[in-house]
Amino acid sequence: MPPAKRPASPFTPLDFQLVLLRRMADHNPDLVEDARHTLGASIADMREANRRWQAMRHAPRGRAALSRYRSILGEPESVTPRQIGDLSCEALLWAVPLWPDLRFEVLVAPNGVVWNEWLVRAPGAPSPELRTLDDLTPWSCTVDEAARAFAPARPLEGTAPTRWGLKFAAVDGAGVRRECVAEFTWGLLQRVAVSGQQP
Repeated sequence: MPPAKRPASPFTPLDFQLVLLRRMADHNPDLVEDARHTLGASIADMREANRRWQAMRHAPRGRAALSRYRSILGEPESVTPRQIGDLSCEALLWAVPLWPDLRFEVLVAPNGVVWNEWLVRAPGAPSPELRTLDDLTPWSCTVDEAARAFAPARPLEGTAPTRWGLKFAAVDGAGVRRECVAEFTWGLLQRVAVSGQQP
């Protein structure tokens, strides 16, 4: 008789933070490595967390996205009604220990469907001062913060489900206004590509 299969260990908030980092490793491997050490996790831990996350997301009888987040992260820190144009939804926020000034936000439609999931600035936490290209360093700001600081910004489709882009103009260190495309993963800035001078 084959040995009984051991039940899988619970997927924890630590595992979830490793999933966030795994997606950011393509752009900022040094920052991700430092963060991984802060969490006391190995590269193998990060890969395994990502493998299990993908398996949960694609399981035929897997939990709905909101149930999955609640089961992993627990009860949200806050649940707030939100109006986006004509659409009513709820914004659920969870603390993310790796980034104390940020929260993981999930926007949920009235029918329970998750519309969006990304990192945002925590309520009451000061936003970074974003004036020039020099201020746009990796992990320095969220999508909303960059869009407000460099309005008008045009959203761009990301290269993966957890990625977003913004196109805007910003001045460089010499005061020259330039066209920029900023890339975000899970809502957090990863890199900025700068093109030509804007008239």
